[in-house]
Amino acid sequence: GPGRRLLLSTPIFYANGPPHIGHLYSALLADALLRHRRLRVAGPARLCTGTDEHGLKIQQAAAAAGTSPAELCERVSGLFRRALTQAGVAYTDFIRTSEPRHQRAVRHFWGALGDAGVLYKGSYEGWYCTPEESFLPESQLAERTDGQGRRCKVSLESGHEVHWTKEENYMFRLSAFRDPLQSWLRDNPRAILPDPFYQCALRWLDEDLPDLSVSRERSRLHWGIPVPGDPSQTIYVWVDALVNYLSVLGYPESHGAWWPAARHVVGKDILKFHALYWPALLLAAGLQPPERILVHSHWTVRGQKMSKSLGNVVEPGVCVGRFGVDGFRYFLLRQGVPERDCDYYDEKVAKLLNSELADALGGLLNRSTAPSINPSNTYPRFSEPCFPKVLGCREARGAGRACAEDYELVAAVAALPARVDGYFQGFQIYKALECIAQCVRQTNGFFQRHRPWKLDRREAGERLWLDTVLHVTLECLRVYGTLLQPVVPHTADRLLSRLAVGPGERGLSGLTFLARYDGKPCPFEGRQLGPDTGILFHRLGKPQTGKKRK
Repeated sequence: GPGRRLLLSTPIFYANGPPHIGHLYSALLADALLRHRRLRVAGPARLCTGTDEHGLKIQQAAAAAGTSPAELCERVSGLFRRALTQAGVAYTDFIRTSEPRHQRAVRHFWGALGDAGVLYKGSYEGWYCTPEESFLPESQLAERTDGQGRRCKVSLESGHEVHWTKEENYMFRLSAFRDPLQSWLRDNPRAILPDPFYQCALRWLDEDLPDLSVSRERSRLHWGIPVPGDPSQTIYVWVDALVNYLSVLGYPESHGAWWPAARHVVGKDILKFHALYWPALLLAAGLQPPERILVHSHWTVRGQKMSKSLGNVVEPGVCVGRFGVDGFRYFLLRQGVPERDCDYYDEKVAKLLNSELADALGGLLNRSTAPSINPSNTYPRFSEPCFPKVLGCREARGAGRACAEDYELVAAVAALPARVDGYFQGFQIYKALECIAQCVRQTNGFFQRHRPWKLDRREAGERLWLDTVLHVTLECLRVYGTLLQPVVPHTADRLLSRLAVGPGERGLSGLTFLARYDGKPCPFEGRQLGPDTGILFHRLGKPQTGKKRK
């Protein structure tokens, strides 16, 4: 509701290597949700992101690079900041786990767990996966042959090798939180979206729920936050990292103004940490779980998982340079389906952007504002006799100049804002864009069907119909430009500026469509259009093959 606060967050990204499109997909989902919310309501909203800079993986990556962990994190954190800014991610907070404010929050959170009696020291042994920074049960392992022909155990999820580890750690009584977690999820069926991931979390709670190791021996892991009062132990990197959602809000003093109105956007590979461990830790520390966890799947490249060894990691900066900021954003948000992995390749990007942004949307704007059919460069007037209001599309026959398909278009665009809003609320941004693209195609069909360039403006009856066709087309374009602002902000701004839609007329809460059709005044009718902004979205040439690019 109006005035309500909301925190949107991405995962904090592990600082052992540069960003790829998977990282940017998380950030763009959160960014689009933030922008959409700001267009809907006036309440305060924040988007936090950052870098996860502790752990064995960072320690090993720094050693391999011949640098210190602090220097590695400083460099990689800068790469993430640059990539997010380059992609137009409007984050309000960037947190680094190496910052004093975060370390202070983690120490306080650890103390709250200790005070609650949910920590104890015990011997822990199991299969540890360093790249995933977690212990894995046998059910999540497989046997493979490594490069030297040796048999080894690997993670089923990532394929990374695991090693048997035994050490004395602090343990968290996760097993005591099965019932509270089940109650939380059953009382909040939209706590995790999309639903398949919600069901997955419920299934996990029906399985064995062993206590969780929450520290590592300092002799093995020195790059991290020491356990308060026990310098022989380092706080487990995932406990450290998860607290970022509180430290960015000023925990332990000022977080209460925002928490638990938080929505975490996360990849499916870290669902268990966010759906089980994090809510359990929060409950133990006397805090409520986050309002919602929004989960997405991964990106592959030509059907293969992205990996350095395959040389197929897609760099965001290269994509932005090739397809533009809005082109890059539109492709990932239009093609990314949270429930399943999605595939990337350059030809697919170019084909989609040419079809939907350059030809369908940009072509429609250029044709409907061309001086040859709109010489006065104004928002034309609507003629009710030419396009009379009817109760159903079937009644349209013989009434005015409009046909049944035209009434179907009007009904579809009138319903579009509510449909788009519902899809954003349900974390289905791709469906929102699919609906918009379908309406754009319908509007092109309307324009082509009535051929306004063939109508004679000198004849009174023809002029009324010509202006009505243009009025309906521009009204459609105004709705599309308004709804596309969270996804392609620069393109939407140029479109709305061309239609002379002012900054205060671009919100979603008061968005109306074709007011004259309902007998109400249209504030845009007769208004001088904005200056010609040129081609809305330039067509992309055929992408070069990898060999030619080299």
